[in-house]
Amino acid sequence: MKPPEVSAQLRAVLDPITGPLATRFAEAGHELALVGGPVRDAVRGTLDLSDEHDLDMTTSARPEQVLELIEGYADAVWTIGIEFGTVGLMREGFQIEITTYRADRYDRISRNPQVAFGDSLHDDLSRRDFTVNAMAVSLIDGQFHDPYDGIGDLERGVLRTPGSPEESFADDPLRIFRLVRFVAQLGMQIDPATAAAAEQMAGELSRITPERIQGELSKLILTADPRPGLDAMVQLGIADVVLPELSGLRLEIDEHHRHKDVYAHSLTVLKQAIDLEPRLGMDGPDLVVRLAALLHDIGKPATRKHEANGGVSFHHHEVVGAKLVRKRLRALRYPKSVIEDVAALTFLHLRFHGFSEGHWTDSAVRRYVTDAGPLLERLHVLVRSDSTTRNRRRAQWLSQAYDDLEARIAALQEKEDLQAVRPDLDGNAIMQILGLKPGPEVGKAWSYLKELRLERGPLEHDEAVAELKTWAAENLDR
Repeated sequence: MKPPEVSAQLRAVLDPITGPLATRFAEAGHELALVGGPVRDAVRGTLDLSDEHDLDMTTSARPEQVLELIEGYADAVWTIGIEFGTVGLMREGFQIEITTYRADRYDRISRNPQVAFGDSLHDDLSRRDFTVNAMAVSLIDGQFHDPYDGIGDLERGVLRTPGSPEESFADDPLRIFRLVRFVAQLGMQIDPATAAAAEQMAGELSRITPERIQGELSKLILTADPRPGLDAMVQLGIADVVLPELSGLRLEIDEHHRHKDVYAHSLTVLKQAIDLEPRLGMDGPDLVVRLAALLHDIGKPATRKHEANGGVSFHHHEVVGAKLVRKRLRALRYPKSVIEDVAALTFLHLRFHGFSEGHWTDSAVRRYVTDAGPLLERLHVLVRSDSTTRNRRRAQWLSQAYDDLEARIAALQEKEDLQAVRPDLDGNAIMQILGLKPGPEVGKAWSYLKELRLERGPLEHDEAVAELKTWAAENLDR
């Protein structure tokens, strides 16, 4: 889309929101321009404000003047970034950040900016991360600003920095990670000079807080096709710094190809999991399933063993992998719920192969469902995605085997609530029947009845009482 068309579209679409704001700034003699993603996406013809309600603006007004100008306009205001020149506000569901033109530099150690405000929009755009994000549309007069040929780079499909990539990445090393995220998000290639600087300076990412690294990693993984960005992460050495377990999956394959390339396999599993996400019935992508698909085999490098017969084994890699998942995701400051869910899926992802190799008893099916708990549907997606064999007959057999397992689960669900398997007698009943007071003996009895319930299914009350008494006679000192 050409600049005049971009300006016209953005102003037409956003005028109900930005029009009153632009009038206030213009009457006060200040400039106000829309920058970043919406401008870039309008140029690409992919602007969709039904999904994106974040708007970035830049202005010649100082922060205290911005606060005065938005009084009575904003539904809510926050000033958490005001020391860096940013005022945030909410207006009719749109989250807007207005930042004063910047002319600052960074201390290159902590990444904290030495804040200095500027007076030029073009100077401000020179401080943006990439040329495709260094375009702006004036909300005052509609003029389109593209001093670094962002439109040309979009047409060429190339990511590069407005100025020297070394200077840009030294100012904010997180831009190195943003680079590979945009490879996935925008489907673009990296300019050779920019790629060389990113590879050379990847170690600078160690200066960035884990929370900011986590944010970029999640955005990358949640794109429609993360693989190009993940490949770029590994190739440029970024993964070595922020997610070394991913690089570690590139195991050397022996000349007889007796095992798969675990790295390529994991990316294929991720792709297949994304394709199966609609099974989860969610509105958007699922971070837990995607992280589990990407990381489910990270225990393999540590457990690889060359067997006497020339084969290769990875015994208990799911156990080691679950521990590594917890360690890495904790280091990246992921929420506890995400960490535990991804670790649990990693631990459970091999259980199905016991079913595919023979007949499972009802007890085994109950344990599969009970151990998965609320993660069952996600486990279904992960296990189905984990089949990447090129042998069509084996792939069909594995798919049919899992169909059979799901059918068994459904059949048992009709008879009993597998999602809430509990002993047939609760703690109060156990204490009453056995004459016990609260204590560890009650817990042991409860655990025994839980195992019995998993093994045999629901018991009649009298049968459960008889089993409890028999167990107590053999296991309790009375």
